[in-house]
Amino acid sequence: MPDLLLELFSEEIPARMQARAAEDLKRLVTDGLVEAGLTYTSAGAFATPRRLALTIEGLSAGSPTTREERRGPRTDAPDQALDGFLRGVGLTKDQLQTRAEKKGEVYVAVIEKPGRDAAAIIAEVVPQVIRTFPWPKSMRWGAGSLRWVRPLHSILCLLSSEAGSEVVGFDVDGIAAGDTTEGHRFMSAGRFSVANFGDYEAKLKRAHVVLSATERAEHIRHDAEQMAFAAGLELVEDAGLLAEVAGLVEWPVVLMGRIEERFLDLPPEVLQTSMKEHQKFFSVRNPKTGRIECFVTVANRETADDGATILAGNQKVLSARLSDAAFFWENDLRIAKAGMGDWLDGLKSVTFHAKLGSQAERIDRIAALAREIALMVGADADLAEEAARIAKADLRSEMVGEFPELQGVMGRYYALAAGRAPEVADAARDHWKPMGQGDAVPTAPVSLAVALADKIDTLTGFWAIDEKPTGSKDPYALRRAALGVVRMVLENGVRVNLKAYISVAYQVFLRTAAASNRFYADLSSGGDESGGMAGQFHFEPEILESGDFDFYVLQAAFDWRENPRIFDQFREVRRSATKLLSVELVKGDLLAFFHDRLKVHLRDEGIRHDIIDAALAKPPADDLALVVARARALAAFLATPDGENLVQGYRRAANILHQAEEKDGVEYRYGADVKFAETDEERALFEALATAEAAITPALASEDFAGAMTQMAALRAPIDAFFEAVQVNSENQIIRRNRLNLLHRIVATCGAVADLSRIEG
Repeated sequence: MPDLLLELFSEEIPARMQARAAEDLKRLVTDGLVEAGLTYTSAGAFATPRRLALTIEGLSAGSPTTREERRGPRTDAPDQALDGFLRGVGLTKDQLQTRAEKKGEVYVAVIEKPGRDAAAIIAEVVPQVIRTFPWPKSMRWGAGSLRWVRPLHSILCLLSSEAGSEVVGFDVDGIAAGDTTEGHRFMSAGRFSVANFGDYEAKLKRAHVVLSATERAEHIRHDAEQMAFAAGLELVEDAGLLAEVAGLVEWPVVLMGRIEERFLDLPPEVLQTSMKEHQKFFSVRNPKTGRIECFVTVANRETADDGATILAGNQKVLSARLSDAAFFWENDLRIAKAGMGDWLDGLKSVTFHAKLGSQAERIDRIAALAREIALMVGADADLAEEAARIAKADLRSEMVGEFPELQGVMGRYYALAAGRAPEVADAARDHWKPMGQGDAVPTAPVSLAVALADKIDTLTGFWAIDEKPTGSKDPYALRRAALGVVRMVLENGVRVNLKAYISVAYQVFLRTAAASNRFYADLSSGGDESGGMAGQFHFEPEILESGDFDFYVLQAAFDWRENPRIFDQFREVRRSATKLLSVELVKGDLLAFFHDRLKVHLRDEGIRHDIIDAALAKPPADDLALVVARARALAAFLATPDGENLVQGYRRAANILHQAEEKDGVEYRYGADVKFAETDEERALFEALATAEAAITPALASEDFAGAMTQMAALRAPIDAFFEAVQVNSENQIIRRNRLNLLHRIVATCGAVADLSRIEG
């Protein structure tokens, strides 16, 4: 069975596109070959800055001959039906067969497709893949029509076996497939031919090209760590930067240089970010002081002076970059030490959202909400408000303007420089978190209060103006914000009534909205005709909050008839103003959104969605820590035989009870009395229920859900015995009613922790 080797050689492919492109090449080519009838054993894809390569091993020599039968119309069908069938199968009438069926004879088309050689199939599939390759961005060059990420220079396509190798002949926009390739741009001369993948990889390495991105990355990491260790320092790990740099070089040569002494007092995050973003340098840290003292750069070639010239040039460019960073740092420190007033005033002119106001208005809301949440998380309310008011000040700093990823990090430095308490400074750094799935959540009380206030305010505001995520679109990262709230609540063990805090956030939002002009027209531009009445368009929070708020419910504070001009302008206000959803709609819909994020979070723990639904069905559903405790206890219980059987007993009792209530038109919820029991099994169930209820009630009060489930497990045997020995729908109506009421006790007791009717299966 032959092996396929394919290489697409081009100008430099952006590092960020290489891994995806290699996987796309493997997927598209293998899918095309399989669809054409070929099979293969394994496939591997590779990428360097100048080439995409694919190797497929154990490829079948050709596709098999296939025979397909298609049933056509009856022989007495209209000619139009037959003509359509012939067009579909590509045959003529005399090539059809007839077959007798119950309702008469029908035409049958027998379509045979002869097998084809692998080379012929490859020569069709690969050009099609190249012409339709899904690059995020592509270009045309010269006079051709082919689009590729960068100009494509050559194509290598070989089928090799023990008997030798052959070029798969095809042409793409004037580029003919062959058996040659090139090595390193500077350290290799001329093209060379290859016979198979092993020969290809070995010759590339001799031509100073490391084909595997993983091997290049490991080489960079190893050499950088060894150089740092030799200097008594340590490499700052950065997996993302390592992958990117491995995509920039074909022959990595690691060099280490020192940072000038005048820059060493810059915050390490500034040095690391500046070097990473501008130069793609790795940072090297002194483990004793925590300072970044050296950098590692990766060249793409070996030089006679062992990289000294390259290193000197990089150090010169780095000094210029760090001079800019030092200038930003000094200017920012001056403003921070003066109290950050300039930055805070500047936030008034920074729009957060057209309908939600400026960053300054948002800060007012977050500060008010942080005071409320501080009581819940054990934080000092004054410190929480102080932290909320300065947490976003660094957005106006020059450093964050240059490096937005340092928001929060620089806020902490500036808060400390301003003489703020360490708790306040830490909150400025941590209130953005968690930024992603792997990011840690804030744990310090003040940081937690501000982070929760920030995210709850954002979510409540967007829900109030009815701008929620739809499908795959989430431009304001609201799903991430909600998941952040879920993680902070659960990982910190915070017991919070989310609905209550959504209400608080909504009321704070209304107060700031009523104090602004966002929800009514500013009539000050109306000149004398406005009659000086612009200031009277002030709408109190109670008016803004009205359930049918659409500005038709508003009445001005003066007689409209005395000034028709103002009336006309107010009518325009009603037509263009933003409609606010009522607080009840916001609370209900936003809580459901939190529940969806909770399901996503718990799915990673292996907890099924129906178990979470069962836990959510028991109030209070807005105490997420309580919901999760219920769900985890239920998941553990259902994993046992007793749990599975008890659910079956619960379901049987609930079904019989529901059918009886629907038939009789009454509810059987009260009055089950042991004196009406006729069998030992019935009396045993009464006793077991009484024992279980006596133990379950205090367990639920102390939130010992696992203990409550253990007590429920003891009901399995008496419930099973009851259903085996007792006919619920007795002829005696008194006995029947008593037994139905007993079923309700089973349902209520077994459903005390969660709604077991939500459990699937």
